[in-house]
Amino acid sequence: MHQTETEALLRNASLRVTRPRVAVLDAVGAHPHADAGTVLQVVRDELGAVSTQAVYDVLKALTDSGLIRRIEPEGSPARYERRVGDNHHHVVCRGCGAIADVDCATGSAPCMTGSQDHGFAIDEVEVTYWGICPDCQKR
Repeated sequence: MHQTETEALLRNASLRVTRPRVAVLDAVGAHPHADAGTVLQVVRDELGAVSTQAVYDVLKALTDSGLIRRIEPEGSPARYERRVGDNHHHVVCRGCGAIADVDCATGSAPCMTGSQDHGFAIDEVEVTYWGICPDCQKR
């Protein structure tokens, strides 16, 4: 049997391969920054009947395993993406809530190294830029 890339990712993360897990992981990959409701609809379109709780459970398992990342911009429901492990950042539109990736913070502020680490071993920095997207600017 031919193993898909998604199935290989699940197995490498020590997760059992199930249709809902494959569908959720593929949905998040196809719809970066989607909220759980969007993921649920995409999975239902593919698999038919699947419970809301099942999708939430899969999102949690995939997040806990590091296969997906959960981001929570202020005032927005949690969003999910497959881009993990590279410490990228996000820009969020104050008008419509659109989210886009930002590869690297540059310039002198905000600092990527905190002025005080309070004894923490820092392993990730999360920066969120806020503004108005091009579509909202045109309105």
